[in-house]
Amino acid sequence: MAEQIEPGDEIVFYVTGVQAFGGTVRVTSEMFEDRAKVWPGKPGKVDPYPWRFTTEPVLVLDEDQFVPAVELAAELEHVQKWPADHWHLAFQGQLRAVSDADAQLLSGRLREAAAAPAAG
Repeated sequence: MAEQIEPGDEIVFYVTGVQAFGGTVRVTSEMFEDRAKVWPGKPGKVDPYPWRFTTEPVLVLDEDQFVPAVELAAELEHVQKWPADHWHLAFQGQLRAVSDADAQLLSGRLREAAAAPAAG
């Protein structure tokens, strides 16, 4: 999948711990290899994610604005590939391409969340 990404593509971030979408970045470079550690890991282990891109923020939500994935799961074509009880697996792990319809739904909901008045 990473080999297919090119400058101008957008990536939506899914925050696993809270099962929500938190923002979007735009890819601004070709893929490159970088072995510098990004995530803490076991001492002596190489970084399992050496293929990277530079990006720029498109839309970054505050945590209280995150879009709960459960609210979109039934509408997203991409989620239909997983058993209903395990819909959240559709967003975990490596990068995954989604249909244009799913991309429009995700970006629309993220924009709505960004425009909504702050809670409180």
